Amino acid sequence: MRTAQLLGAWIAFEDEAGQDLNPGKGRTWSRRGRTPLVKVTGKGSGRVLMAGMICVRPGRETCLIYRTQTYRGRTGEKKGFRTREFADLLTSARRQLSDAPLIVVWDNASTHHAKSLREFCERNSHWLTIVKLPPYAPDLNPVEGVCAHLKKSLANLAPHTVEDLTPLVKNRLRDIQRRPKILDGFIAETGLGVQPP
Repeated sequence: MRTAQLLGAWIAFEDEAGQDLNPGKGRTWSRRGRTPLVKVTGKGSGRVLMAGMICVRPGRETCLIYRTQTYRGRTGEKKGFRTREFADLLTSARRQLSDAPLIVVWDNASTHHAKSLREFCERNSHWLTIVKLPPYAPDLNPVEGVCAHLKKSLANLAPHTVEDLTPLVKNRLRDIQRRPKILDGFIAETGLGVQPP
């Protein structure tokens, strides 16, 4: 946190996730003795991929910056975020955060080790610093809370196609984006202190 304060930088926690057509388990109300069932077709493939960053800076409102990508399961289609998409996300975040420096905290996913992405980070080291989380430590990344909250909010819905799912995911992410107190809660849940000492 001291480094961020000295640089006047934002700390941006980044992570990726995906949502497919199979809804998660959810809770709802029902008449006693009648278990409610949500029918799903089970047909179709594809998923909505998400890359998000919770951005924190003392004295500023916490914000969520994200990108989505629809994967339809077609041959040759990208199954995840690659260097170009990560570079776009990072440069877009910098613009949205008033061109302030970024300290990006992300996990050790193989996509983060791509040579082209490392080269992008090195070329932009005057405004971009990368910090890697320890292996197997999802509890230290507040973006995991965003993903869990999103999946829980989609639990009782049963979209028929990935085209039906995409606007639902974007709508839920926009809702989280407009509520910085929820984002602060996801950070508090990690136990990380992001306020200066």
